[in-house]
Amino acid sequence: MNPIDRTRTSKVPEVALAFWIIKIAATTLGETAGDALSMTMQLGYAVSTAIFFVFFAVTVSAQITAKKLHPFLYWSVIIATTTVGTTMADFADRSMGIGYLGGSAALFAILMLVLAAWRFSTGSISVRDITTPKAEWFYWLTILFSNTLGTALGDFLADTSGLGYEGGALVFGALLALIALAYFFLQISHTLLFWAAFILTRPLGATLGDLLTKPHSHGGLDFSRITSSGVIAVGIAMAIWLTSRRPVRT
Repeated sequence: MNPIDRTRTSKVPEVALAFWIIKIAATTLGETAGDALSMTMQLGYAVSTAIFFVFFAVTVSAQITAKKLHPFLYWSVIIATTTVGTTMADFADRSMGIGYLGGSAALFAILMLVLAAWRFSTGSISVRDITTPKAEWFYWLTILFSNTLGTALGDFLADTSGLGYEGGALVFGALLALIALAYFFLQISHTLLFWAAFILTRPLGATLGDLLTKPHSHGGLDFSRITSSGVIAVGIAMAIWLTSRRPVRT
């Protein structure tokens, strides 16, 4: 397969600035929508996780069987991983009593195992090499656990460490800025930097989502979870529509 054909068969969007903006918005939506179902609608973490997992299973199956990139479908799977990741992490951390630190450690270990299995099975964990269904399944499993880990990390830094939601967002934003600098100025594996940035955008979105919706007494802005989710979803849809009108590049 020549490079041009490989680019055309890729079902991963161009990893550029727009990708990261939509990713952060999607992770923020995952936090607000996950909390809306589990807390505002009082369905609980277990039931909410089951609902979002069905959404994830349906969208990821459609994504993997698709023959080409469909931007709205791709980002629907991303949103599904962030919503189920939110409720799954909250269930483990709070309902099961593992705690934020314990949950983060367990999820990090699972994520490393998935990446190791992916590398051993296909020979690469680069997003440039996702050209088979096997690689794509590993890709989405990695994203699912990275977004779940990010939820636990965001809660740990904002709540347990005492930094609050603004402080947590600043820390994760600063770490992402350092990764961006390393990408441009240091000889570090771009695959490693991609996954580091991908993981860190999730706790950034989690802290931003909590900052929007938590009550004033907890350091939030006390906006409605349902309204916030709707506004963010509309913004994501507009961004996807605008970016999908441009020529597709790798």
